[in-house]
Amino acid sequence: MMRQTWSLLTLLSALAAFGVCSGAQAGLIPTNVTITPDAGNFRWTYGVDMTTNVHLQSGDFFTIYDFGGLVTGPGNSLSNITPPAGWTVTSSMAGQNPPGISPVDNTAIPNLTFTYSGPTITGSGSIGDFWAISTNGSATTSDFTSLTHTNASGAPEANITSTAVPVLNNIANSPEPATLAMFGLGLPVFCIGRWLRRQHCRQSIISQWQPC
Repeated sequence: MMRQTWSLLTLLSALAAFGVCSGAQAGLIPTNVTITPDAGNFRWTYGVDMTTNVHLQSGDFFTIYDFGGLVTGPGNSLSNITPPAGWTVTSSMAGQNPPGISPVDNTAIPNLTFTYSGPTITGSGSIGDFWAISTNGSATTSDFTSLTHTNASGAPEANITSTAVPVLNNIANSPEPATLAMFGLGLPVFCIGRWLRRQHCRQSIISQWQPC
């Protein structure tokens, strides 16, 4: 497990070194994804950062697409999804999309949208950890979109990148607790993720990388 994780780190670092992304975009970025066993299922925790040239205001949101194996709670289908204070979560089979953004979205797999309702937040850095429970511990890549506002003019700012999500059907053995190799790479991961998505290749980033 650890060897395969560090193999991904090597791949991502190499792609960043060769300049896969021509420029950084502003918005919210999933910089760290951690998977831990949780009562026979798996807890997926997303650490999300905000870039320097935007701010977060009430009504802004981000969406994680195609979260496979979502575990619904008794009496409340979203009770197994936990955002930080000031955030609410909804789940839908399509969207929610920021204006002008066209993510890859499988309408047979639920999306998770986290919407902010607190006071305006400025400055770059972490906006918190967001977690949800899945029956699956194996990962693939999917889209991540966000809507924030620019510091300069206050105009809406939409962005799209890639992140890790549970596969729809767990085809691998239960993994050990693992942190996906995103933390510490920062913006290069955002750029590399977009490049990987454009290759139209859904690859496992926990078990092994498969050719398209």
